[in-house]
Amino acid sequence: MLKETLKILFNRDLKRLRNEIEQYINEDDLWKIKGQINNSAGNLCLHLVGNLSTYIGKELGKTEYIRNRELEFSLKNVPRQELIQKIENTIEIINETLDNFDENLLETEYPILVFDYKTSTGYLLVHLTTHLTYHLGQINYHRRLIENDE
Repeated sequence: MLKETLKILFNRDLKRLRNEIEQYINEDDLWKIKGQINNSAGNLCLHLVGNLSTYIGKELGKTEYIRNRELEFSLKNVPRQELIQKIENTIEIINETLDNFDENLLETEYPILVFDYKTSTGYLLVHLTTHLTYHLGQINYHRRLIENDE
């Protein structure tokens, strides 16, 4: 039950992420920062893809993904189509991983320490859905604030 709910939420919000990235009228606006907005939508998108590809794909799905977290926030001007492809790849990784994941393992300890304390796999997956939604909201506000300035 929880596994299927998580899959639905990840798919819903990653599709929303793709939609937000597609809605930027000017592709350059994906990379703008202003005032106290320190992270561009492009960098937040890279961060979300890296986060999910690591904690779901690599750790649970046993993919070969190698994360470079620093680049998630320092890379600039990645083409919109490349961001969208990264989102699509992440959707595939999550679906494949969760489709093949034994739901009984949700109660087991997550294989690596992510926080200052140990968590269950289920806890971490729920955390990842809220993390995705948090940054998705930031991207939505970023798009509307940046584009409203022009």
